[in-house]
Amino acid sequence: MKNFKQFALGSAVALAIGASGYVAEVAAQDANYVPLLTYRTGPYAGSGIPIANGMNDYLQMLNERDGGIGGVKIQIEECETGYNAQKGVECYEATKGKGAVVYNPYSTGITLQLIPKASVDKIPVLSMGYGLSAAAVGSTFPWVFNVPDTYWDGASVAIKYIGEQEGGLDNLKGKKIGYIFLDAGYGREPIPLFEQMAEKFGFELVKYAVPGKEMQNQSSQWLNVRRDRPDYMIMWGWGAMTPTAIKEAVKIRYPMDKFIGVWWSAGDDDAAAGGTAAKGYKAMNFSGVGSDYPAIQDIVKHVVEPGKSATDMKSVGTTLYNRGVLNSVIIAEGIRAAQQLTGKKVISGADMRAGLETLNLTDERLSEIGLTGFAHPMKVTCDDHAGSHPVFIQQWDGEKWAVASGWIEPMTDLVRPLLEAAAKDYAEKNAPWPERTEACPN
Repeated sequence: MKNFKQFALGSAVALAIGASGYVAEVAAQDANYVPLLTYRTGPYAGSGIPIANGMNDYLQMLNERDGGIGGVKIQIEECETGYNAQKGVECYEATKGKGAVVYNPYSTGITLQLIPKASVDKIPVLSMGYGLSAAAVGSTFPWVFNVPDTYWDGASVAIKYIGEQEGGLDNLKGKKIGYIFLDAGYGREPIPLFEQMAEKFGFELVKYAVPGKEMQNQSSQWLNVRRDRPDYMIMWGWGAMTPTAIKEAVKIRYPMDKFIGVWWSAGDDDAAAGGTAAKGYKAMNFSGVGSDYPAIQDIVKHVVEPGKSATDMKSVGTTLYNRGVLNSVIIAEGIRAAQQLTGKKVISGADMRAGLETLNLTDERLSEIGLTGFAHPMKVTCDDHAGSHPVFIQQWDGEKWAVASGWIEPMTDLVRPLLEAAAKDYAEKNAPWPERTEACPN
């Protein structure tokens, strides 16, 4: 397959992006195989590259520093998807037979394609903070995990935060809230909840869709924003869309402190694209920013400085790089939990599913792995594969991100019933959807 790139133990990350050289082969029976569906090319590469580097570098660090997990190394292999659903499925089909323990699609579109395959192939899908929100309902989707939050959690936090700025949710009545989004599965996913919250709290929701082919040409959308004058803007942007939106918001002089992005619209380069005039832009986040964590310093020591990473020191510690690190922390802790559950060092996808369903990343465990304060403690249960964990708001100060709020709890009393209804609706529309037969390990 032309787009498929080997990224195995002991190789430089540069191999994953096309450099030639020797790749150390590791027998599948001696390693836990983790394929990574990534995109280092195309209009989404600006967001995809730091994510891919963060994921790779943390797993590589565990190999270099600890010899892997539980005495067994991790075999890492990248496959370039270009953020294209068809290519993502091709990558999945090309790698699933190699003993894959988990898939990270890093695209809602690809995730939607893989969800029906997960229970058939017995390989879990980890869509960390993205994908199908209804997949949080573990009784319906035992093979899909979107810990620590769904997009519906994020939408509820955005509205809750805006309500706090206005002195209470009751004060949203009569307000106008704009929603600018990538017109793809990713950007459309939270719309049903936004619409229900608009009805519940009495605000007007104004939608501004950005087609994928027009991400770098948003002048018409922002002229409409200037005409409509929404009190707040919420963004679900990715790739080239996000920096373009920030630049356009600056151009029409939209008040940046009223502009809030989802956690994927929180890249350092995204905000910096607006120059000093982007000061005030906000975004949700659930992973630490900066490199002052022992585990990040171990990545620098064991992977970046020895030249085994495609990243440079400037990228280490940035929002999206650290998001990739957190993704691999969840992978690693899932593997570790599966090993403890089964007594096996080399696990299967089914073992990994059980491990993820017992994930309990406590403050104590975060401290043990060198990431104190890097994330909010997160726990997965058989019923809840996301957890609706708190997120915080960060704000761009013109040069870097600064924390602008404490942890904000999603509106679970509103979100959870809707997730359950959406899961039921999905199963009915995709009948016959398999009943859960997997035993609960916790």
